[in-house]
Amino acid sequence: MDLTSLRAVLAEWRPLLLPSRFEKAQQGEGQTVQLALRHLHGLQWLELSWQAEAARVLAIDPPPRQGEGSTLAQQLQHGLRGLALTAIEQPGWERVVRLVFARRPGDPPERCLVIELMGRRSNLFLLDAEGRVIAIARQVKPGQSRLRPIGTGDPYQPPPPLPGRLPDRTESFLSWRQQVQLLPLPLEQALRDAYQGVSPALCRQLAPSAWLVQPVDRLSPDQWEQLWSAWQGWLEALAQQRFLWRVDQDGYCCWQSGCGPSGTPCGDEAGQPLPINRALSRYVNTHLQRRRLLELRQQLQQQLQRQAEREAQQAAEQQRLLEAATGSAALQRQADALLCQRQPSRSCIDTAQKLYRQARKLRRSVEAITPRLALHRERGLAIEASLTYLDQAGSPAELEAIRQELEELLGPGGRQGRRSRRAVEPPPGQPIPLEVRTGRGLLLQVGRNHRQNEWISFRQARRGDLWFHAQELPGSHVVLKSSAMQAEAADLQAAADLAAHFSRGRANGRVPVVMVPTDELQRIPGAAAGTVRHRGGTVLWGIPEQALSLLPAQHP
Repeated sequence: MDLTSLRAVLAEWRPLLLPSRFEKAQQGEGQTVQLALRHLHGLQWLELSWQAEAARVLAIDPPPRQGEGSTLAQQLQHGLRGLALTAIEQPGWERVVRLVFARRPGDPPERCLVIELMGRRSNLFLLDAEGRVIAIARQVKPGQSRLRPIGTGDPYQPPPPLPGRLPDRTESFLSWRQQVQLLPLPLEQALRDAYQGVSPALCRQLAPSAWLVQPVDRLSPDQWEQLWSAWQGWLEALAQQRFLWRVDQDGYCCWQSGCGPSGTPCGDEAGQPLPINRALSRYVNTHLQRRRLLELRQQLQQQLQRQAEREAQQAAEQQRLLEAATGSAALQRQADALLCQRQPSRSCIDTAQKLYRQARKLRRSVEAITPRLALHRERGLAIEASLTYLDQAGSPAELEAIRQELEELLGPGGRQGRRSRRAVEPPPGQPIPLEVRTGRGLLLQVGRNHRQNEWISFRQARRGDLWFHAQELPGSHVVLKSSAMQAEAADLQAAADLAAHFSRGRANGRVPVVMVPTDELQRIPGAAAGTVRHRGGTVLWGIPEQALSLLPAQHP
């Protein structure tokens, strides 16, 4: 949140929340607290976050009940109980918000909640009437900041003043231009260094991107005039609190100049209270969800890749032991030759007996090594398939299902051992595979993980249904519900296209796909969920690009 969006948010708060009574505090996430305030028209929740990549203050919809027992939430609950919000302050051009609480409007302040939105230095403080810190989101030790170490019990100190001049509507064009041109910097950096309250987002709203990278001494007079007009429009919008939500290709904008493009509430926000807060909350949540999705995907990918390397190493070791144990037949023949003599000596008999024992030992080792080798190869194939599902996952629910399957596959502590040979109880709840329909209306089910593959291939399959899978490639199971209606060539092609699309061969132009009746599929005992074997089958050619016409627009 930059200064402009912060002022737009607070401008919507004041008419609704002054005054309002504190009701509840909870800490849903590690760096976010949520407050419930009772006003004349109902209950309103506020979200205060000191998260480095998304520090914010926003009015939000009622959140789920969680985090009431956190230490910070309990401190806020105790410190603000029975108090009313009587003032919302945002001093100067700082991204600092002060929520002042008293017994009733007009009474002296008893508590003050301060939220500082300063990137990785963002923080939240609860102050008493004397300005001392009662509770703090994160302690700032002397080793972390020489200028402003703050802990519980210390007097609150505001952040150091920002560099640059204070924006002023009465400043002349010549003075403003001289201030911006003080150093031969690119326009964006010059604006941010010259004046407080200027963010990268505001720079993009004031001038085209091509201008922002030009040195200030190369701007033409016309460019300076247009930039000055936009600057004055921004200052006028702040002074008159002319805020309105607008989304563009570079992000969003919360202010409207007198001659600029008009803004409109986003989507369902028209006619709703706090439209900018609601739109900005949805915008931030969308980007945070994408970030969490990326982080979870990277974490799972690293775990799967490490486990795949471990399985490959163990399989190679078992293969080496197996190759070393294949000499039992030669030892058997040597022993037979010694005993086939007409009158073998005692030493020959002893040697033959020793060779027989070595041969038996090797045969026993082969019997032990072979299932272990098969197990490691089987788990390697399952992990390779999970990597494919991970690459194609497009929602947190799909990633969470893959994470649960990884835990089931590896067992506690990343070790599977003998657990792999026993059935693992699936997580609660019914799998929800992707379902689409062909042009003729036949249902197609696509498994997006091992558990969904098991569900559609064995639990949901009926006699007459057809199973599709990319040949010799990891990927999803696809089941065409042809038991409901006779399938035609177009239906079979659609199923093959889906199987090709949801496989490791998605980037290829054509992918061979095996089609097998579902009643001919067989489970592999002790194998991971969704692992099947079959005989025969018909090979079709699937075209991954053609599957896009069958999928919802938002699906990967």
